[in-house]
Amino acid sequence: MKRSGEERRLKGSLQMNLGSKMPNFTSTSEFLLLQFSDIREVQILYSFIFLIVYLTAVTGNLLIILAVALDHHLHTPMYFFLMNLAILDIGLISVTLPKTMANSLMNRRSISYLGCVAQVFFLFQFIGADFAILTVMAHDRYVAICNPLQYEIIMHRGACIQMAASAWIAGIFDGMLQTGGTFAITFCSNMIDQFFCEIPQMLKLSCTDLYLVEVGLMILTLFFVLGCFIFIIVSYVRIFEAVLKIPSVHGQKKAISTCLPHLTVVSLLTFTGIFAYLRPQSYISSDLNVLSAIIYAIIPPLLNPFIYSMRNKEIKTALLKLFDLGSILK
Repeated sequence: MKRSGEERRLKGSLQMNLGSKMPNFTSTSEFLLLQFSDIREVQILYSFIFLIVYLTAVTGNLLIILAVALDHHLHTPMYFFLMNLAILDIGLISVTLPKTMANSLMNRRSISYLGCVAQVFFLFQFIGADFAILTVMAHDRYVAICNPLQYEIIMHRGACIQMAASAWIAGIFDGMLQTGGTFAITFCSNMIDQFFCEIPQMLKLSCTDLYLVEVGLMILTLFFVLGCFIFIIVSYVRIFEAVLKIPSVHGQKKAISTCLPHLTVVSLLTFTGIFAYLRPQSYISSDLNVLSAIIYAIIPPLLNPFIYSMRNKEIKTALLKLFDLGSILK
């Protein structure tokens, strides 16, 4: 009996020692993000570059929003959805870059636990809503080209507001699912191998099987995105079939010109997201992780305003009017 009691005491002491050597980070107050460089001057350079990118993206999307809001010629369903896309793009790029710039300027790596929760939620909220809005925009183009006589009846103001609201709600629901699944995990480390709280990198920190729940939720999101993408492709197959039946070459070009910017944006967001989340995470360098994150979280919000303004005469005209109004006010 004495021996068994002594063995129990030894086992208890051993477990306490092991516990002290393997800390549990589930109650941590912060995470440590990836630094771009250990050299202070290089950190400041990165911060300056990201500031230029951020200001360019925000300015471009704000100009789209103002052009649509102030020009009554653009008060149509297509441009209403485009304005929603621009708002989402400002939100998407604001999730990651401001914190990254602040950390680089202050030579820090940390992000609070709640800050990380907010990044995961808003990242997936804006990306989910982006895909939903792009799907609605494909439906709008399908109705405009394939059923032009019924366009005003189908795409009336109430229907447009409902579709836009549904896209935002779908994004919020996606963000809640991903955030709940991610932060139900037990983390055994607080060092994230990315410059923001990216789910694939956070799953690597898990020391329990609960990460499988988040993997399942990501697969669910993948099916949502895939469903949106299939709907868009089917819509455009029918659109191009209808365009080929238009007798006038000018009419064909005009119809296609309204579709090309949307197709370009859809392709950009879809393929960058696939590259980031469907590639194998094992044996991937930190540099490639950072590159893939920049491609899907920063490049689309940056390029979308240029894609729509360069290929759309009505947007160009509205922007010129906007600048003329600014000069008059001065």
